[in-house]
Amino acid sequence: MSAGGPLQGIRILDLTAVVMGPYATQTLGDLGADVIKVEPPGGDNLRAVGPMRNPGMGAMAMHLNRNKRSIVLDLKQPEGREACLRLAAGCDALIYNTRPQAMARLGLGYEAVSAANPKIVYLGAFGYGEQGPYAGKPAYDDLIQGAAGVASLFAQQSGGAPRYAPVTLADRAVGLQAAIALLAAVLHAQRTGKGQAVEVPMFEALSQFVMGDHLGGHSFEPPLGSTGYARLLAPHRKPYATADGYLSVLIYNDKHWQAFFDVIGRPELRDSPMFGTHTARAANIGAVYAFVAEVMATRTSDEWFAALAAADIPVARLHSTDSLLDDPHLRAVGFYPELDHPSEGRIRTLAPVGRYSATPAAIRRPAPRIGEQSVELLREAGYGDEAIARMLERGVTLQPEPTKDSEE
Repeated sequence: MSAGGPLQGIRILDLTAVVMGPYATQTLGDLGADVIKVEPPGGDNLRAVGPMRNPGMGAMAMHLNRNKRSIVLDLKQPEGREACLRLAAGCDALIYNTRPQAMARLGLGYEAVSAANPKIVYLGAFGYGEQGPYAGKPAYDDLIQGAAGVASLFAQQSGGAPRYAPVTLADRAVGLQAAIALLAAVLHAQRTGKGQAVEVPMFEALSQFVMGDHLGGHSFEPPLGSTGYARLLAPHRKPYATADGYLSVLIYNDKHWQAFFDVIGRPELRDSPMFGTHTARAANIGAVYAFVAEVMATRTSDEWFAALAAADIPVARLHSTDSLLDDPHLRAVGFYPELDHPSEGRIRTLAPVGRYSATPAAIRRPAPRIGEQSVELLREAGYGDEAIARMLERGVTLQPEPTKDSEE
């Protein structure tokens, strides 16, 4: 596996678990950062979520924890806390996604960590900002989707019940924000020699994500109308039913609409009060989408795809998660690389995002087993073999049994 990446030389101490934090650090690891994943003796909870071939190596955990090294530390024992601080002394950043109060109880608050390394970036990604009344409340993806309005948007659009997006939307959107914030603070530390504490609250981050689209008339004071972006909330803003299936179509600008009227044999609609301008269409977006939905039902998916593509109108086939595995474009760009995992055998994963001409992102190491690099990392932190043996005996750390490949 190739070395390098644009973040080569950046070392991150990762005290996160489940999805949000691990997704942030997986992104940074793909870009070349040395990510040290600190796990409790039982491992990250997500390791228990299947499918899996072996205990502790669930599919999502393998994707989220590639390009990382795993060390087990029982942070509730003084020796575990001390080892964590010694690792932090050699890192550019520490990231966690438990509540700050929990970090303080472990003796790993910002004051303690910055005393060990004044240049470190100490980033917490957790539920709610510490300055507000929700500070310290528990938060998970579902809760934050509901609190930030995502679930109610589904109800507002469809007239049905609120529901969550069937992806970990909050975890992954906020995880990317955390990765950006960490890099910004590390860049500042490299320029100035000064570290800092950073918080990335899920509620505020996802609320910004939502209200960036939907602040609407309340962007002005006094308001010029209600909240909500009408186009996104139109009931027919969904894949269009054709005579034999569905297609994703977006007829957006004036050029698209003029071409669409030619395709359906209705050129006179170009100058109609409802369709003639972008402003007119936006003001009547519900009726506009309903009209398109009615027309789309008159032809098959293949007929529409050919006609719309020929007219340069944006159109895409509707994938399921199953059919996405066979998408020809994703296969051509190597989106689903396969590799041999030392303990899990042949696996399929997802390629790093983006292309870098000089410092390519890469999968340099597969996801580790729980504590796979415990001894290696303790040695890097200055521990001798006798001290490591005592820590193993006391359960402060652990290492898995060697794999057949490593024995050979």
